[in-house]
Amino acid sequence: MNDSTLNLDFRAAMRQLAGGVSVITAAHGNERTGLTATSVVSISMDPPELFISVNRSSSSWPVIEKAGKFGINVLQQDQQIVAEHFSGKGGRKGDERYADDDWYQTPDGVWLSRKALAAFACDVEKVWMHREHALIAGKVTRIDVNAGPQPLTYWQGSYGSFTNA
Repeated sequence: MNDSTLNLDFRAAMRQLAGGVSVITAAHGNERTGLTATSVVSISMDPPELFISVNRSSSSWPVIEKAGKFGINVLQQDQQIVAEHFSGKGGRKGDERYADDDWYQTPDGVWLSRKALAAFACDVEKVWMHREHALIAGKVTRIDVNAGPQPLTYWQGSYGSFTNA
């Protein structure tokens, strides 16, 4: 199997992995940006830590690197437009991505969504560089939980929602 075929097959296979949708927020000084992610991993309960992967060519990586902190916002089903803005759909960049949601800034300067199912403020604990990505372990410093709404999910290139049977 050649590399091109392997890459296409890998992409198709990964589309089979359904995931919850989160927005990673990044801010430093007057600069505010972020990205949409479907892979946020819990790596420790004591102390609470989460793991994210950020492409180093994205607008978010240098901001996270400078700030030493970031937010993770687990989106609910009514926040698809937020996911689309942070994915760059419609050409939104930087601060423009924060339209159409209710955001607040923690005392440490992390931006969190009041509507998210869960929101975490994290300090960068450790970073590993691997190929084009920065793999970031974040120590959780704040948690907000908004139980009730259903989560926003992503599967086979489309947004959806999860409902209990």
